Amino acid sequence: SLRDSAFALFIVVSWGLNFVVMKVGLASWTPFQLGAARYVMAALPLVLLIRPTGLPAKWVLTYGITQGLGQFGFLFTALQLGMTASLASVLMQTQVFFTAMFGMFFLRERIGRAHWLGLALAGLALACFATHFASAHAASSSITVLAFILNLCAAASWAMSNIVARKAQEISQANNALAFVVWSSLVPIVPFLLLSGLMDGVGMGQAIQSLVQAPWTAWAAAAYLGWIATIAAYAMWTTLLKRHAASRVAPLSLGVPVVGIAAGMLLLGEAVSPWQWAGVFFGGLALAVILFGEAFLRKIRA
Repeated sequence: SLRDSAFALFIVVSWGLNFVVMKVGLASWTPFQLGAARYVMAALPLVLLIRPTGLPAKWVLTYGITQGLGQFGFLFTALQLGMTASLASVLMQTQVFFTAMFGMFFLRERIGRAHWLGLALAGLALACFATHFASAHAASSSITVLAFILNLCAAASWAMSNIVARKAQEISQANNALAFVVWSSLVPIVPFLLLSGLMDGVGMGQAIQSLVQAPWTAWAAAAYLGWIATIAAYAMWTTLLKRHAASRVAPLSLGVPVVGIAAGMLLLGEAVSPWQWAGVFFGGLALAVILFGEAFLRKIRA
């Protein structure tokens, strides 16, 4: 529908701009402190205004752990262990394949011919992006095997949160996506502060002090990440998961690197390599096939 298409466009653009905004926040905070600030802003003040979702608490906790702590906890740890932000943004898109596999196993979703073709094109897109970053950092030894594995764990956690959102919808058709995301945002805050104390080498009290004493620019970045990229975008993402198969919604994230690359060009003056252009081409083609391929095949059969 037109509304769902507008939701998809908003998600892709807001998440694509994520990486530029994160650089602003990381100028004042460590990754785990930024994670805590992100979810503080996501939860407040909406948690005081929106009634709790009618779902059992285990679903809200599970979503908060997989989507918040799991996805960003693994991702931020990978970044601390040497993973580059650019390659991390590409590896996160492997959630498309994890979601398809989890959807077949946990939700008994069937994947049609067009979806298989789209996933193959998505694989080509990711291979092109990965080739660019691998060649750009071939002389660097900063990316460790552990960081690579943790980054894939982050993508798998994101995929699992997609399955949790779909299962929650099966439990309660009246599940409110906004309330679901707002209340689950409370879950990662304390664990992120504890991780900051452990991984950043500071106590939890000092981590909280760093949040309080940060400049307004850092909190503006946290507000964008919390209200726009988390509450608005994930509420729309969860709404799409309520209405469509997880294996069809997940590939929308392939548009995120495209917007991220464009934002890097326009806002940060970054150059784009031929491999990146190839990734943009195959990523766009994959989206077109997954979104419109089945309808096209039906017309051909008719």
